Amino acid sequence: MTHIADSHDVIQVRGARENNLRDVSLDVPKRRLTVFTGVSGSGKSSLVFGTIAAESQRMINETYSAFLQSFMGSPARPDVDALHNLSAAIVVDQERMGANARSTLGTATDAYTMLRILFSRLGSPSAGSALAYSFNAEGMCLTCEGLGKVSSIDVDQLIDRSKSINEGAITVPNFSVDGWYVKAYSESGFFDPDKPLALFTESEMSELLYKEQIKVRVNGINTTYEGLVPKVQRMYLTKERESVQPHIRAFIDRAATFAPCPDCGGTRLKPAVLESRIDGRNIAECSAMQVSDLADVLAGITAPSVGPVVTNLRHTLDSLVEIGLGYLSLDRESATLSGGEAQRVKMVRHLGSSLTDITYVFDEPTVGLHPHDIQRMNGLLLRLRDKGNTVLVVEHKPETIAIADHVVDLGPGAGPAGGRVQFEGTVGDLRTSGSLTGRYLSHRVALKENVRSSSEKIEIRNATTHNLRDVSVDIPSGVLTVVTGVAGSGKSSLIYGSLPRREGVVVVDQSAIRGSRRSNPATYTGLLDPVRTAFARANGVKPALFSANSAGACPNCKGIGLVYVDLAMMAGVASVCEECEGKRFTAEVLGYRLRGRDISEVLAMPVSDALDFFTEKPVRAVLDRLAAVGLGYLTLGQPLNTLSGGERQRLKLAVHMGGGTVTYLLDEPTTGLHLADVDQLLALLDRLVEDGNTVVVIEHHLAVMAHADWIIDLGPGAGQDGGKVVFTGTPAELVAESATLTAQHLRDYVSSSAPGS
Repeated sequence: MTHIADSHDVIQVRGARENNLRDVSLDVPKRRLTVFTGVSGSGKSSLVFGTIAAESQRMINETYSAFLQSFMGSPARPDVDALHNLSAAIVVDQERMGANARSTLGTATDAYTMLRILFSRLGSPSAGSALAYSFNAEGMCLTCEGLGKVSSIDVDQLIDRSKSINEGAITVPNFSVDGWYVKAYSESGFFDPDKPLALFTESEMSELLYKEQIKVRVNGINTTYEGLVPKVQRMYLTKERESVQPHIRAFIDRAATFAPCPDCGGTRLKPAVLESRIDGRNIAECSAMQVSDLADVLAGITAPSVGPVVTNLRHTLDSLVEIGLGYLSLDRESATLSGGEAQRVKMVRHLGSSLTDITYVFDEPTVGLHPHDIQRMNGLLLRLRDKGNTVLVVEHKPETIAIADHVVDLGPGAGPAGGRVQFEGTVGDLRTSGSLTGRYLSHRVALKENVRSSSEKIEIRNATTHNLRDVSVDIPSGVLTVVTGVAGSGKSSLIYGSLPRREGVVVVDQSAIRGSRRSNPATYTGLLDPVRTAFARANGVKPALFSANSAGACPNCKGIGLVYVDLAMMAGVASVCEECEGKRFTAEVLGYRLRGRDISEVLAMPVSDALDFFTEKPVRAVLDRLAAVGLGYLTLGQPLNTLSGGERQRLKLAVHMGGGTVTYLLDEPTTGLHLADVDQLLALLDRLVEDGNTVVVIEHHLAVMAHADWIIDLGPGAGQDGGKVVFTGTPAELVAESATLTAQHLRDYVSSSAPGS
């Protein structure tokens, strides 16, 4: 393979072997836009994030003192022979922006900080310093403590009055009878722990449920006693609902109701702060405005004393508008932003940076973007490049591949069948290269000729979540419906605000799968149980031996495969367990075989290899579903925290498939999928419908729209310019009759279809 001439103008990668990379060597041009392509699991992320970005960030960390490094952690050096000419790397990923209910778009971008400074100088009457306008500091409403909402709790969801505390009267999740939480009540001395709650006096019940924090001594240890209601509020109700485990979420839904704070009206702020105004608006009203409108309002503030603040604030707001987020408001909670929105918010932080010669690394920046919005994103990527930065983008969308200065295509397949560079060069050369990506760049899916129809329907009536304008729409049952529209048009508000609350609806999203570092596809799907049974029968021993969380676990690493060493002031180090060599099981367990393989070898198999290996029907049933959703390259034992959002979504789909007739709700299932994999996804969606299910997909991918039976298009714009259903009908009707932005792009897509494609 030829390389660009060795010089300081390229990042030199030599002998990269991270994950499935096969001794990859290549030169990535600096101060250019390079797009990395290839099928899911081909090694793109291993090369870009796991090797180039990881080594850059590791080397930067090493420049800090040992004291600072102890707090930052010390990532392991990637498996690569050499990396030369690296610059500082900034990873702009799609991770959600945390689950802190006090974090908003305004606090995350510092726009609210600048707005507070503005009000502290111009607000009349003044509420005081900038901190006095903060709902996280002096300005917080005392009733809701700056959260903007108050909760009321159904006490009977916390306790069983027929039992005593020692018999399990407290029914809150994680409050077990023998646990520390319950011991604080049973041994507090405020009441008899063996008396049924039904016999408690009014005073005793008040002590149990509502007593304010007080120091008590339990088992000779000083601790704080707190009534059950305030304890539950503090532990569970101050967290964002979506951030907690499913059983906790179900408990919250069952036990608590939330309403805007009656004192601040949901603004989070004290009355004195709300009385302070600039041109008739208080800071809460400014924060609730659409960002694009707030930018227009600021244009009218010309006081010299706040000139620099207004300039900086307008720059941030204009950047949000430019990046396609002008429909948001500064009071929007960060946790409610989608992965794509979160990535674009992070991007805003870097657009105004005066740093140059930085390596910016993006993970599918077009996620969540309608074709209309992708051109805007492309412009921002080019702007970062033109400032003298190196821009590395992992991407599948042909619109973004088209603007690349340089393309690196990995493959040819996924997992063990990938990890090799298939092509390096220009987009023009890629089209004629014969690689899978090159062949599919101009691939089109034709409009479906024979769409399915249904007389039954799911009704949504008078939806008003976020920007929706009293929307009523019918979703036909038993067909494939695609919900589309520009980013911020109201798609998620319409679907997630209505469907998930109904019985028989399965939400298959990209959120993180909660579990320990021991969790993997085999444990998550239930596949490990029949695998353990097969090993046990073949060897005449107990199934528990073949669990790394149970009897068969290596005692040295407790079945994790790694040993974590705390180096006091230095960062902790994880090393492969010397006892089991990372195999997680005891030597005795590894001596047991199933058709010549031990349990660790089986867990290292990709799904595709496991299908060839297993004959047991319960195992094959799960493996078939994993292969059907395009995860044939995943190994059975791969830690879940290493999966991408798209992989997590497809894994969840595999778990739910075959569980009876339901309504599937999928959010951008093409995320992370190569152009060639989209065809497989469409076949899978058809299979779900043909099995009698209803499938509703929120999606921007034109191939998915073309393949739909029914389309619901929202818009016409974003934010307050959206929130309406602008079209319902078949794809053919959309192309023929509609003038929406979606119709224009789908029309262009269909008209550019190659003959016979």
